[in-house]
Amino acid sequence: MKQFADLIKTLDSTNKTNNKVAALASYFETADDTDKVWTIAILSHRRPPRPVNTTILREWASELSNIPLWLFEESYHIVGDLAETIALVIPTSKESTAKSLTQFLKEIIQLKKEDDETKKKYLIENWTVLNYYERFVFTKLITGGFRIGVSQKLMTRALAKATKIDEDILAYKLMGNWNPDKISFKQLILEENSSDYLSKPYPFYLAYAIEGDVSNLGDVKNWTAEHKWDGIRSQVIIRENELFVWSRGEELVTDKYPEFHQFIGQIPNGTVLDGEILPFGNGEIGTFHDLQKRIGRKTVPKTLLKNTPVILKVYDLLEWKGEDIRQLSFLERRALLEKLVSNQDTSSLPLQLSEKLTFENWNDVAAERKRAREMRSEGLMIKRKDSTYQVGRKKGDWWKWKVDPLTIDAVLTYAMRGHGRRSNLFTDYTFALWNSETNPPELVTFAKAYSGLTDAEFRKVDTWIKKNTLERFGPVRSVTPELVFEIAFEGIAISKRHKSGFATRFPRILRWRQDKKITEANSLTDLKLMIRL
Repeated sequence: MKQFADLIKTLDSTNKTNNKVAALASYFETADDTDKVWTIAILSHRRPPRPVNTTILREWASELSNIPLWLFEESYHIVGDLAETIALVIPTSKESTAKSLTQFLKEIIQLKKEDDETKKKYLIENWTVLNYYERFVFTKLITGGFRIGVSQKLMTRALAKATKIDEDILAYKLMGNWNPDKISFKQLILEENSSDYLSKPYPFYLAYAIEGDVSNLGDVKNWTAEHKWDGIRSQVIIRENELFVWSRGEELVTDKYPEFHQFIGQIPNGTVLDGEILPFGNGEIGTFHDLQKRIGRKTVPKTLLKNTPVILKVYDLLEWKGEDIRQLSFLERRALLEKLVSNQDTSSLPLQLSEKLTFENWNDVAAERKRAREMRSEGLMIKRKDSTYQVGRKKGDWWKWKVDPLTIDAVLTYAMRGHGRRSNLFTDYTFALWNSETNPPELVTFAKAYSGLTDAEFRKVDTWIKKNTLERFGPVRSVTPELVFEIAFEGIAISKRHKSGFATRFPRILRWRQDKKITEANSLTDLKLMIRL
């Protein structure tokens, strides 16, 4: 544990990528093999489930540090990180643990099954004997919120440096449904395991956003395009008469989409499809809001299957007849995919081919992009015809050109402190629109946003909030309705769960409208009209 805590301390103290890679590589060269596996798991989001909810955690830490809970809460909202707050307020120990990272994680897994009294005793025993950084890391493991500025790609790069194994090979090895509690470092990294191959997906190839004029990509004849569908990016695998569905977040979601079991026996074994899971009620593509009804459920009831069916809108073929074909050009892979789909009775299968578009000039591409919302897409994907299917986000061959966001002017009504470097500023905002059907019209909350302003603007708004607070609700402040902001979002849908009656997708602040009064802000009626855009 000490070595892992020292690693986190080093990673936390630098913003330089090369320094982080060097620290991680050194760790992977010297750490115990079981600790290496758990470190890989933690940095690739395979953390054990949280054994204690954070409300109880705060109460116990407050009690141990002998400070009132309200003062602990205020400290937490200033610091911005629960684990760091606990590490700071609990009396300092100069001791260091002899237990390994693996031993701690096995104890944490077991702890979830225990009663609150046992959990409290375990936490207090460890909090009081660990030094500051060990206590910080230990609490991070307890809360499950282990974000330290290290991506899986960066971790894979360091692992490649330590093991001399190619990064792309390691990226593939780390995909899939492996369990850090049941696999060794040798099995995970060093060995080739044919048994692991059956369900294993490929690392996803990700696109960069178009910046500047799209014509800067060169001759349009070297490129092909398709609509960027607004669903769940996934790989559907058919091997040995078994089906596996993986999301881009490396989550195995086969049980969430039982419709796809129809592919077994229809699509040949040794096939891996790359595509988008889309809602498809009444024979047409729905919104992402429709799809959310299927996300996060342990089981999918028959009524939901009937009311919110899904399809796979497929646009690439990664494996064919059991062979990895990612090194073929996009057009070659696409030709095989088109042949595969044409041989299927797609009227009875939840499968559709994403249309491949070619153009004579970039003006025609731009015109197609303007049709995106009509097509229920987010914009266009633009792919070089001769591009191979690469690993991760690589610049040059695949680009996304999203449609311009919807925008609306809204009034700031509530604010909360931010996190991390913004923990001392009010940067998390709630916005409202006018309900013109009441007399007099009233402001109704419709969205929250915390990004889009410059640091200088955030500081200026923070100063205003502190001078114009009406009420305090713990960390939240209601403010005088006076400031107007232009809010951008990707989509909108009717929602019974929201007070306004609408749900927006990816809301963020576009700009501070210092030129507008609140009477000039938009209404819920204006928002409703946008559903038709």
